[in-house]
Amino acid sequence: MSPDASLLGPGTPPLADLLQHAFDSRVVRELPGDPDERNVVREVRGASWTRVVPSPVRAPRLLAWSDELGERLGIARPPVADAPAVQVLAGNALVPGMTPFAARYGGHQFGNWAGQLGDGRAITLGEVRARDGQPWELQLKGAGRTPYSRHADGRAVLRSSLREFLCSEAMHALGVPTTRALSLVATGEPVVRDMFYDGNPQAEPGAIVCRAAPSFLRFGNFEIHAAHGEDALLRTLAEHVIAHHYPELDRAAPQRHADWFAAVARRTARMVAEWMRVGFVHGVMNTDNMSILGLTIDYGPYGWLEDYDPGWTPNTTDAAGRRYCFGNQPQIALWNLARLAGALRGLVGDDAALQRGLEEYRETFRHEYLRLHAAKLGLASLGRDGDEALLGELFTLLAAAETDLTLFFRGLARLVAAPARDESALLGPLRAAFYDAGGPSEAHGRELLGWLRRYLARAAADDGDAATRRERMDRVNPLYVPRNWLAQQAIDAATEGDLSVLERLLAVLRRPYDERAGDEAFAARRPEWARHRPGCSALSCSS
Repeated sequence: MSPDASLLGPGTPPLADLLQHAFDSRVVRELPGDPDERNVVREVRGASWTRVVPSPVRAPRLLAWSDELGERLGIARPPVADAPAVQVLAGNALVPGMTPFAARYGGHQFGNWAGQLGDGRAITLGEVRARDGQPWELQLKGAGRTPYSRHADGRAVLRSSLREFLCSEAMHALGVPTTRALSLVATGEPVVRDMFYDGNPQAEPGAIVCRAAPSFLRFGNFEIHAAHGEDALLRTLAEHVIAHHYPELDRAAPQRHADWFAAVARRTARMVAEWMRVGFVHGVMNTDNMSILGLTIDYGPYGWLEDYDPGWTPNTTDAAGRRYCFGNQPQIALWNLARLAGALRGLVGDDAALQRGLEEYRETFRHEYLRLHAAKLGLASLGRDGDEALLGELFTLLAAAETDLTLFFRGLARLVAAPARDESALLGPLRAAFYDAGGPSEAHGRELLGWLRRYLARAAADDGDAATRRERMDRVNPLYVPRNWLAQQAIDAATEGDLSVLERLLAVLRRPYDERAGDEAFAARRPEWARHRPGCSALSCSS
């Protein structure tokens, strides 16, 4: 049973075609819109959103669908690839009640204020009420130009759209807070992109992904109001978010805005701790890519650690400074929260309270990081003397030789379940993680064996039997993750019209913790051909 299906009770409404659903938009009803509805690139002031109608495409065709998300939302899979619902998912038609808009926001990009950004190619259609009663926004990414498109065309290519669809659903299955993806639709039109900004643009197949989330609001929505002194708008937006997305807060409390900022900080900390657990690298953690709900949002040049390297970034734009590398993510999230705190300073009116919110981030991240990594090691906690040093020593060893992060922790669980005494047997369950076919060097092997013996002694000191410990480890250490080279194989096949590779990969990634016979190819180290291939080793923001 899928995680979503388990939430549905016996009185749950049946699935219905997208065209039969009633749509609403609390954003449009409650937040001020742009009175100018011209769809031309321009500076927008005094508004949170601009009405924009998606631009039609030539020949939409459904490529992929999330049955799990469709079940949660109550939306039936379109029966054929060119069904009427697909016209809506491509931006060619609207359902009554839809009030499509592009959101206005700003942001700090690579540490610098970038001014107005906004939804340059994403258009929110409206909200649909899920089967559990929760409203979800549906948003088309790649649906055409908006007033926030700057110099772009508002479209998206198949490779980036497929990657977003794939990773959104994989992250959900992994248990990481994330926006979702309902559908992937080919447009039947080419899109020209210069993939590596090297003066070699090429025409690529176009596509649109339908994203879903309770809200797509982000830090930048607040920053743009603060930057332009739109204090009343900032307050209205904050009250909207608190009322609809932070129901645990007392809306009448005078300190509610400070309490809300602290809650945002805690959600952000939990999200980033989960990234670190599974080896995910966002790649472009600008403030306009930070969800106000603590969800992973905007899957651009993301990547997954293959060999453990805390300095690795998948983003070619970030290659020189490595600002958004894996190891920097916790600190960058804090920096981004500090920018949000700056935007909320006039609203909260208490610098000390905002500082306490930042401390909430630090404390929550530390707690969650240690809790999750204790589980990765099969330990009840990392609270004993020497435990944190033991964890640190492990990551030093993993970085000292090419070692696959995902496969190492899965192998460690097998070792815990049947600890060996012989040195060769002790390393046996871990050999699949080493990129050197001969395993670790003699010196590195001695250090690793010493760590393994200390670790096994520490694990044995915990309550519980070895089999239970392995089961606990396998619940938090995935076997299957959406490695870039696997995604690229799916992209290559889909470009040639073969969707079977994507479908098989999605089926595996929807059960990332369950080892299954026949799926060994999806749990393998990065092949040598993928080490430096574009799309496998590095990506750009061009999509």
